[in-house]
Amino acid sequence: MAEERRRGRAGTGPADGAEGEPEAPSRSRVTVVAFLIVLVACLLVGTGYVVHVLRRDADREAARVATVTNGAARLDPSTLGSDPRVIFRSTARDGSYGRVAMVPRDEPASTPAVTSMSCDRVDVRGEIGLCLSSDRGLVTTYQAYLFDADLHTLHSFRLGGVPSRARLSADARLAAVTVFVTGHSYAGPAFSTATTLYDVENRQELGNLEQFAIYRDGERINPVDQNFWGVTFAADDDTFYATLSTDGTTYLVRGSLRAREVHTLTTNVECPSLSPDGTRVAFKERVADDGPVRWVATVLDLRTMRRTQLSDTRSVDDQIAWYDNETIAYGLPRDGAEAAITDTWIEPADGSGQARVLVPKAWSPAFRG
Repeated sequence: MAEERRRGRAGTGPADGAEGEPEAPSRSRVTVVAFLIVLVACLLVGTGYVVHVLRRDADREAARVATVTNGAARLDPSTLGSDPRVIFRSTARDGSYGRVAMVPRDEPASTPAVTSMSCDRVDVRGEIGLCLSSDRGLVTTYQAYLFDADLHTLHSFRLGGVPSRARLSADARLAAVTVFVTGHSYAGPAFSTATTLYDVENRQELGNLEQFAIYRDGERINPVDQNFWGVTFAADDDTFYATLSTDGTTYLVRGSLRAREVHTLTTNVECPSLSPDGTRVAFKERVADDGPVRWVATVLDLRTMRRTQLSDTRSVDDQIAWYDNETIAYGLPRDGAEAAITDTWIEPADGSGQARVLVPKAWSPAFRG
């Protein structure tokens, strides 16, 4: 019996004088600890998002107030007004970055009036504007907004990708939006776009261009790798021009909304922009060389199909706009450390003159009046 008691005591205590191991935590204790960790993480994320929203809204208001109260801006930033002006996305490295701003057309270098609206791309025709925006919260989402002369939202719809191009027709009855579905640059081979047309008056979608019939040299084709981007509208609210890419070639196409079809016209035309008189298309033309992808600003006469490369040979990765019937405008980034800042340049559309800065620290310009 004594021997059994000794063996029993030896079996219940630590062997060979070793320290006893701590008792393993119960399953319920592990569950409670895990729940608390998840709860704290959720609280931190939620608090961070609230702080982000409050800081974003505060920055917006600060940018608006700072611009209005310094007394230097001539224009009211709460309305598009009726006098001639240039409306654009500010790229100044301050609180106005990314916001829609405006300057008088007769004083384009004056201090901008900065609105409370943030856009990646903006276009304005008459009393209607189109804004493509990114909401960079916990999950980035993309929206398009139609707004009126008082900057009030008339209609909004979600975008399925990164904003790329935005265009309104001259009478603002039609809108076109291009987004990157994959990839974020036209310079690389691995990108895909989606281009959708909208009826502004009736607030309804008119369809993705990939749903339209495609004709090349008079024959209908149905390429699986088609991409459309860079729409520009004619004055009849039916005809439009755009870029089509398939099998490694880019085409200028002319389309009809009523017929829901497009026809190829020529190659190597990207981001067309129709002149106010409807006779020419300004676009970026890809230049073949051994370096990185480059485009030069070019104008195509739609009657003769004659091309004129403009005097500025820097790479223009933008959808060119028309300042007037004889002058084009486009954005260019600055060099080096200031590459995030873009300036809006203008030059004669016939290639006869030199480019010059119209509005500094400006992108995606629209011209009124």
